[in-house]
Amino acid sequence: MGGAVRDALLGRAVGDNDWVVVHSSVDQMLALGFTQVGRDFPVFLHPDTHDEYALARTERKQGQGHRGFVVDASAEVTLEEDLQRRDLTINAIARDPQGNLIDPFGGAADLEAHIFRHVSPAFAEDPLRVFRVARFASQLPEFSVAAETQHLMRQMCEAGELSSLSAERVWQETEKALSAAAPERFFNVLAQVAGLDFWMPELRGQSPQFKRVEAVYRYAELPLNEAEFDSLANRLKVPGRYQQMATDRLQWADIVMQWQSIDVASLAGALQALQVNHDNTRLLKLLEWLQLDQEQKDSLQQLGEGWRAVRISEAGLSGKAYGNALYKARCEWLDQARR
Repeated sequence: MGGAVRDALLGRAVGDNDWVVVHSSVDQMLALGFTQVGRDFPVFLHPDTHDEYALARTERKQGQGHRGFVVDASAEVTLEEDLQRRDLTINAIARDPQGNLIDPFGGAADLEAHIFRHVSPAFAEDPLRVFRVARFASQLPEFSVAAETQHLMRQMCEAGELSSLSAERVWQETEKALSAAAPERFFNVLAQVAGLDFWMPELRGQSPQFKRVEAVYRYAELPLNEAEFDSLANRLKVPGRYQQMATDRLQWADIVMQWQSIDVASLAGALQALQVNHDNTRLLKLLEWLQLDQEQKDSLQQLGEGWRAVRISEAGLSGKAYGNALYKARCEWLDQARR
């Protein structure tokens, strides 16, 4: 079903197989030994393969947001009705146990043409789908968004539908996009439909470009200043490690890049701020972001280890006086080590 069939047709690696069951019920599934795991609608695990089996269902919009739906998973729901509630035609393709495609909405043709197209007007009932389409665009960069789907997404954004989403769900889609093949397309697609306005206004008018691979480093590449990163992180509830990476890049990257020529006080301040007194964790992450050659990485790592190893033995010092003396000794060592 859905993503598994799509990926198989694209020649991509297929993850777990998900199955849709028609003309059945919760009681019948349990009697066959399946384990129910779904809370919002009936989803079951196969007793042997542990594949997911879901009863065919329809969804009717009743409240706000992507959870405001009434679900009907009765035995009368057909497979076509189940597929019709999917977001995109390429995700509304099924394959029966004999391998035959069931494709009532032209998903295979859209796969061939590399087009993201919504299945039905019900697409507009779930505002999270705007972010999902943008995320799919980052994962499948050769695909384009159909004009009618782009128009519908813009209507949803301009109507303020995206404001009903939770920060956690928006960040989840953003994080997946930052790990994708072409993360810039996530932001570009959102910009084209006014999808940045509510959740990421700091990025309006920007054109993010990414040279790094890991999501945490790509987040730090966003063309934002410190205040903009702070407001974005607060709004999206961005995990601390992402925001820390962005802060370290803005505050200390330039100093660390100039470690051989910059004044000792500035370099020492950067090492202290990066908590090299305790370990090299943040320093090493910043070095990865900077993409320095291995020789420079090794030299800076050794500086961090040497800085941390400096000790003083002056008797009678404690508290702030001891800390100041230790800092002075480390600065003197750092000056000599760089030479």
